[in-house]
Amino acid sequence: MNIILFEFLLYCVVISIIGFTLSKKVRNQEDFLLGGKKLPGWALAFSERATGESAWLLLGYTGFVFTTGLAGIWVAIGIAVGIIFSWLFLAKRFMREQEKYKVLTVPDYLAIRFGDKAKIIRWLAGLLISGMMIFYIGAQMAGAGKLLFTTFELPFISGVILATFVIIFTAFAGGFISVVWTDMIQSIMMLITLVGLPIIAFIYIATNDLSVSQSLAEAGSEFNSWFGGLTGFSIGVLFFNNFSWFFGFLGGQPQLSARFMALKNEKEANMGTTVATIWTFLAYTGAFSIGIAAITMYDQGSFADVETILPTMILQLMPPWIAGIILAGVLAAIITTANSQILVVTSSVTEDIIHKAMGIKLTEKQLLWLSRISVAFFGIVGMIIALVSDSLVYLIVSWSWAGIGCTLSPAILMTFFWKKYSGVGVIATIISGFLATILWISTPLEEIITSRFTTFFIAAFFGIVFSLLFPDKNVDIKNNNEVVY
Repeated sequence: MNIILFEFLLYCVVISIIGFTLSKKVRNQEDFLLGGKKLPGWALAFSERATGESAWLLLGYTGFVFTTGLAGIWVAIGIAVGIIFSWLFLAKRFMREQEKYKVLTVPDYLAIRFGDKAKIIRWLAGLLISGMMIFYIGAQMAGAGKLLFTTFELPFISGVILATFVIIFTAFAGGFISVVWTDMIQSIMMLITLVGLPIIAFIYIATNDLSVSQSLAEAGSEFNSWFGGLTGFSIGVLFFNNFSWFFGFLGGQPQLSARFMALKNEKEANMGTTVATIWTFLAYTGAFSIGIAAITMYDQGSFADVETILPTMILQLMPPWIAGIILAGVLAAIITTANSQILVVTSSVTEDIIHKAMGIKLTEKQLLWLSRISVAFFGIVGMIIALVSDSLVYLIVSWSWAGIGCTLSPAILMTFFWKKYSGVGVIATIISGFLATILWISTPLEEIITSRFTTFFIAAFFGIVFSLLFPDKNVDIKNNNEVVY
């Protein structure tokens, strides 16, 4: 256990040193929020994937598969399709639009595209992102607390505080540049964990004469079915509930879209697409396999918290020195996503609301320090949420995914591909998506069909209706000036 603790602490020190060293390259707000568009595509792809995954994948999803069985694969399929779609069809468009409009954030892009409604769009999008993303950040910190409790029996509160310090320090020092390069290291470590652990787990299963199929059958009839033992309409509900993660990947997650906006050219975008696709296939195959292996190794009801399955398996199956490295990879996922999300919240508040919507004039140096102070503030708020919330990581991420990703995705898609989309339509999309998510998760409807599915289509519906009812007066001018790709 001392070896594991040493490797854990060494990892935290290395990441912090990298963040401090790269802080010297940050000279202005564009460097802090987008890295000055100087980063290679393969590094941005590793960063995008590490940012897109988190405690949710390593702790939440593996625990979900353990309690669901084979039907849990539809979550992985929905996410994988969404990731590949976004890289193939949206990444280059984000890159070109950023170059054309010189924007630093997704809300700023929407505001500039619909200039007569710019201020209200910035306010609404900024408040939506900062208000809901902070719960996402809290979920990551809660995941860190669970990991450290399971590994070292470190009190949950102490684990959350330790993780918060590392998260704030890496984001505070180097901003986007620091986050991307530490992401790359963390992304590789995550991949080693997700590929290596199931291989070792299935070797353990074979040598101990355990049966995967028998274990699935003993866990319950629904565990051994790709559709959870359901028939008819219920299959459709299960499919949409699990596959619906797809809709949040269609441009609506600002922490992911920032990586697309930071791409330098098409060659780098193509390289990023290849890296992200391979990473996604390996990572989700591995995470699903870990959940299935856990069903074979442990009885249902063995865990007070199923989201501690992965660190439990690592400690059981690995020698201490390897366990320390792999558990550092799990912590990497949490830190990676949390510091990227803190940067998104920071950009929404400092760039979109304070600088643009409120029109407060600040120098580049003042903006930079305002962003860094905001990183520390929102990191502490996320820590408090983690300490007072008893919700599962999987659920919190799901709700935030609906509220942000499935609200902004239709707004981005219609801005890219529908010439009649209007400023009033954007406003209607954001308001209806936010309200739909809050109302839906507050009722039993969430248990029937997930808000990740309904929010996307409700937001799109109101965006279309209000765009047709209240078209932009300068729509012809806007379309004539628009570069078609």
